[in-house]
Amino acid sequence: MEVTICWLFGRTMNIYGDRGNILTLVQRCRWRGIEAHVATYACGDSLNAAAYDIFFWGGGQDREQIAAAWDLQGPSGEALRAAVEDGAPLLAICGGYQLLGQYYQPHEGERLPGLGIFDAYTVAGSRRMIGNIVVQSDDFGELVGFENHSGRTFLGPQARPLGYVRKGFGNNGEDRTEGCRYRNAIGTYLHGPILPKNPKLADFLIHAALIRRYGPIDLPPLDDRQEEQAHQSARSRVFHRY
Repeated sequence: MEVTICWLFGRTMNIYGDRGNILTLVQRCRWRGIEAHVATYACGDSLNAAAYDIFFWGGGQDREQIAAAWDLQGPSGEALRAAVEDGAPLLAICGGYQLLGQYYQPHEGERLPGLGIFDAYTVAGSRRMIGNIVVQSDDFGELVGFENHSGRTFLGPQARPLGYVRKGFGNNGEDRTEGCRYRNAIGTYLHGPILPKNPKLADFLIHAALIRRYGPIDLPPLDDRQEEQAHQSARSRVFHRY
């Protein structure tokens, strides 16, 4: 078996340890004997979405977000939207998450259009929300991570949050929601990176990719004692700090 990961804008939207999420997906596949490949998509490329099993989109600065937002208003954006509708797993962090909503309004400049995969919108705020965070998710249990964003994301009536904040800020620092989920697409503000400390979420993405490509299949468990230690260490720092 094999999976191919498409790292959207990997050369320009890759901050706060986002590369660690790619490494985690690749390594957890290889530990199971699954061949994993990584390809990078850049502005101006033609996105052949059918060639990929998992999509990942990290965070970036406003300048990089502007380029990505307009790039995906063409055929590549349509291809990505269709892949998500078809069940493709996607993880988007911070800037990528914001552009999967309806729009992102930065401090200065014009409103950036999103793909509308999530019923959500984001506006730049005056307060930077930064620190370790703990989120309770119905689908994935307790998630830990590190958030660093001034964008404030508000979910619409059709949106389903990834989880609810136990400690930290989350989507906007007001309603206690964090992230968003639509089909197998997940958006979140959890940097850190998120996947090494939350192996259940990493395995969800891999399993969804395998099911989509090969049909119903079991994902063999791994010895996650070290990952659980990392999770508990991050959790302890959160509750000790706040």
